[in-house]
Amino acid sequence: MREEGLIRPVLIGRPDVIATRSERSAIPLVADRDYELVNPENDPRYRDYWETYHALMQRRGVTPDLARAIMRTNTTAIGAVMVHRGDADSLICGTFGQYLWHLNYVRQVLGTEELHPIGALSLMIHEKGVLFVADTQVNPEPCPEQIAETVIAAARHVRRFGLEPKVAVCSHSQFGNLDTDSGRRTRAALQLLDSQALDFIYEGEMHSDAALDPELRERIFPNSRMTGAANVLVFANTDAASGVRNIIKVVAGGLEVGPILMGMGNKAHIVTPSITARGLLNIAALAGAPVQSYG
Repeated sequence: MREEGLIRPVLIGRPDVIATRSERSAIPLVADRDYELVNPENDPRYRDYWETYHALMQRRGVTPDLARAIMRTNTTAIGAVMVHRGDADSLICGTFGQYLWHLNYVRQVLGTEELHPIGALSLMIHEKGVLFVADTQVNPEPCPEQIAETVIAAARHVRRFGLEPKVAVCSHSQFGNLDTDSGRRTRAALQLLDSQALDFIYEGEMHSDAALDPELRERIFPNSRMTGAANVLVFANTDAASGVRNIIKVVAGGLEVGPILMGMGNKAHIVTPSITARGLLNIAALAGAPVQSYG
């Protein structure tokens, strides 16, 4: 929650567990003074929460008894209900478990026609600068419409960091040289992008080395509309995007900010179990930003 311009954290969990872990990590935080605590085993809002969750999910097979159980045990669902009710501004989850499992609850509770998960964008900070990578988590094999939507959303988020987006749509195919599935999907996505009056630079489909090496790209495709190196790589599947993200982290010592869940109006972000304390602080700072800054 934001109070008088400050971000006030809300922790969901058993008080004794949170206190023990705080003491073990030498973190001098006290409930109610430094953060708001939601105890799933004993919270005065419990009835309101399970009734809200049941109202949202009753036509998806969730019974009252199941809603009660979920609001006692599932911290992601509890956090999503809090955001839905306005008791919290944004949800951060994903420190354990599978990304798509958390995404399912975020989509069910917070998703609307206007707000829906578009893709996961990771800002990778490395010794040569910064590089944005998408979609690392949400759409395993995105269709052309999803790729185009990811490109547009990524460009919008890059501008939030004060940078001008230069987006490369990456595939195993390069400027039409292969009739592969990823090549067909990325070429179709580029046609969708070309049909719109967009105010940022994008190019593709291409290999990631051509995206990052202007001299190589000039030799392969001298009429490219992109000059210089791309600062955003949008891939045709999550295998490639997630692989690049992890290689930059492990081999190049890159620092990740994210993943940023695009399309949800800053109401939820899902991290991964490998995230560090510093990474959680970074994503919390993003989650605490005013919603209007997301465009």
